[in-house]
Amino acid sequence: MGKFDHETEIAVRFRDIDAMGHVNNAVFSTYVEQARVEYLADVVGGEVPDVGAVLADLHIDFERPIEYGESVVVHTRVDELGAASIPVVHEVRADGDRAATAEALMVAYDSDAGESRPIPETWRERIRAHEGW
Repeated sequence: MGKFDHETEIAVRFRDIDAMGHVNNAVFSTYVEQARVEYLADVVGGEVPDVGAVLADLHIDFERPIEYGESVVVHTRVDELGAASIPVVHEVRADGDRAATAEALMVAYDSDAGESRPIPETWRERIRAHEGW
């Protein structure tokens, strides 16, 4: 584990830049959100509203600022699966250098019942196959 096999390219928009001249810290959560959405679509299949997973927790460690014009790629992986939870690990890179790491906790969710649900076996199979474990 520890290898990233999923990448999402992010376009740094002018509106992402704050008064300090770099990407605002809150925008990093949008970048990793986009990466999670693409990971789920690519690995599990389907669009996020159809997939049925919600964000339960997000933690970001910032290492360096991202400047306008830098090339940003978010690397994503899943190291384990819980009964209903999908812990997601992200590494945000700008011009090849690590700018931040993030850990997100996704939970399989039944919107009709309004509660978490077990991760479907097809998701488990697809995530395990993609991650190679």
